[in-house]
Amino acid sequence: MIRVAIVEDERACAEMLQEYLCRYEKESGENIQIRVFEDGEDIAIGYRAEYDIILMDIEMKFMDGMSAAEAIRQADEEVTIIFITNMAQYAIRGYAVNALDYVLKPVSYFAFSQRFERAVRKMRKKQKHYVVIKVKGGSKKIGTEDIYYIESQGHNLYFHTNEGVEETAGTMKDMEEKLEPLHFCRCNKGYLVNLNHVDGIKEGMVKVGGDMLVISRPRKKVFQETLAAYMREVIL
Repeated sequence: MIRVAIVEDERACAEMLQEYLCRYEKESGENIQIRVFEDGEDIAIGYRAEYDIILMDIEMKFMDGMSAAEAIRQADEEVTIIFITNMAQYAIRGYAVNALDYVLKPVSYFAFSQRFERAVRKMRKKQKHYVVIKVKGGSKKIGTEDIYYIESQGHNLYFHTNEGVEETAGTMKDMEEKLEPLHFCRCNKGYLVNLNHVDGIKEGMVKVGGDMLVISRPRKKVFQETLAAYMREVIL
């Protein structure tokens, strides 16, 4: 489910945005939950971080959209904000509140759907995934975004994470199949790297989690191409 807040004091525009969201829902197969606020202060005062995307008008009677966004950012750094406005110069200030984009009024469905699709892609990337591994005395759930890389030694795997190293029995092949869709890629036979944590490549080595790992010659081309494709996706 995608939870969307519309903050718009013009009833006609608010209704149009709801219609656009319903159309997008039908076209994409997404499940969208909508809540409408008539002014910035209605959402900003007592704000609760329960929305994925906020469609925010800038010019409103009591609290303008920029001030509302500033208040929201103090409580929620993750929510995606898209400004809806008559004036591009106001929307450009959105970088100060980490706004994703803006749509100029009158809003066309094409422009709206392009921005909203981009917001959905960004939201999906943030969704957390986990792997459960067997450890001494039981099992442990590890967030995949917390994994720097996985090292294979014999019949054991070592998960290098932001909280230390976890050891478990298993094969690199099984783990690679499970994590490849989440932007993990082998740089050599013994290391499976989280591309999100790559800090650079130099002289046949990749820096990840503060460690330098060898990129083997047979895997060099695929690893570099996969990393480049991932970086382009992150930038979009």
